[in-house]
Amino acid sequence: MDMQTAEKLTAQDYRSDLKPVWCPGCGDYSVIASIAKALAELQLPREDVAFISGIGCSSRIPAYSAVYGFHGVHGRALPIATGLKMARPDMTVLVAGGDGDGFSIGGNHFMHACRRNADLTYIVMDNSVYGMTKGQASPTTEPDWEGSKLTPDGTHITPFQPLEIALSAGASFISRAFSGKPAELTRQICEGVNHKGFSLIHVLSPCVTFRPEQRAYKDKVHDEWQPTADRTEAFQKLMADDGFSTGILYQGTKPPFQPETAAPASFAEIEAQFAI
Repeated sequence: MDMQTAEKLTAQDYRSDLKPVWCPGCGDYSVIASIAKALAELQLPREDVAFISGIGCSSRIPAYSAVYGFHGVHGRALPIATGLKMARPDMTVLVAGGDGDGFSIGGNHFMHACRRNADLTYIVMDNSVYGMTKGQASPTTEPDWEGSKLTPDGTHITPFQPLEIALSAGASFISRAFSGKPAELTRQICEGVNHKGFSLIHVLSPCVTFRPEQRAYKDKVHDEWQPTADRTEAFQKLMADDGFSTGILYQGTKPPFQPETAAPASFAEIEAQFAI
């Protein structure tokens, strides 16, 4: 069947039959809906898309999507996704993660994925808490948050700044969205997928179970950023950021990392390369 006669895919076509088991009110419900809408807008063949994740509430997304998926180990989604993209540059590779998975145990991989600038779209759902393990402080938690029994007086640690790290490390597309504004999030996902290079989409996705005060995000977020290709300008915007600015911050033109793949070889030929 050719493209002219094929039926147009809908957002539901990109959703699996599994029902999400997130807590009521979780922002991730809106995120997965926006992802499906973006894929439908792009009309990407489902067999040409792969979703990779690590561990955490947000990392369940591959199971809820009707594309190829891989649920990896904690913090290792980006190296898995990079390996897949290097081996199959023809595929659209998306990565799902959270602030704990991506910026704590996966922080080293995050920096180097930005530096490599492989053609991946990394959607990080940040709620500043470890929700799946019952509400501990995460790398992006405010230093004075007293909501965890492990840190009842706050962490007193400066929060990790993912957008600043991404920009300084070499990511070529950086944006922030709010799960409560799904149309804008859908637009950013489309832009990120179309961008050639590493795309970080930082999503403020409230955890109303362990951070009920995050319901106020809807009154705090504000459309602020228009894309710039000037890193200095982008840094200046981040220095003035209150953490709730949304939009596409930076869109550069750095070529994506994609080494030439080796020619196919037989097992005997590969063994011969290691002969002593």
